[in-house]
Amino acid sequence: MAHSAASNTGRLLLAAFRALLVLTVVTGLAYPLAVTGIAQAAFPDQAGGSLVKADGREVGSTLVGQTFNLKGTDRPDPKWFQPRPSASAYDPLSTGSSQLGASDPTLLKTVAKAKRQVAAFNQVPESEVPKDAVTGSASAIDPHISPEYAAIQVKRVARENGLTVPRVRKLVDAHTGGRTAGFLGEPHVNVLELNIALQRVAAAD
Repeated sequence: MAHSAASNTGRLLLAAFRALLVLTVVTGLAYPLAVTGIAQAAFPDQAGGSLVKADGREVGSTLVGQTFNLKGTDRPDPKWFQPRPSASAYDPLSTGSSQLGASDPTLLKTVAKAKRQVAAFNQVPESEVPKDAVTGSASAIDPHISPEYAAIQVKRVARENGLTVPRVRKLVDAHTGGRTAGFLGEPHVNVLELNIALQRVAAAD
């Protein structure tokens, strides 16, 4: 009786080990490799991280925001369209919002200060500064801004690059995406793509 019970236990353990081995190979190796291969073949750009190249080198990803500061400083460069604030300084390894509530005094002071700075930087009234210009996204690496935020930057960018306002405004319009499927999300502008287009136009003049 004892020998039979031990034998049954042994067979069960062996069957469990075999199942573990098969599932490990299938779900841990075969499935990820198959999905990766299909993604690389069908959607090579997205599978590769949606990287963007300019002048023959990679300058970022359309999925991850970045700063456009004066070299060696943390001050925004007036030549470029600027992204929304980021709690992580656009570090993709440190995503997440500030976790401050809408009524938190610290957040209110931060937003009020940011609104004054954005208004002064773009030489517009504070009433024209949109919400996304002074508040970060939940991920802290949102690559998009609203068309309204892009619009208040047009005159500054045009002046700093020696371009006309209509020409820069046309660039913004050309890089404004609509709602997904016509009803999801909000219209948006990818800052990196817009700045690359701006660089090309400015260099051509």
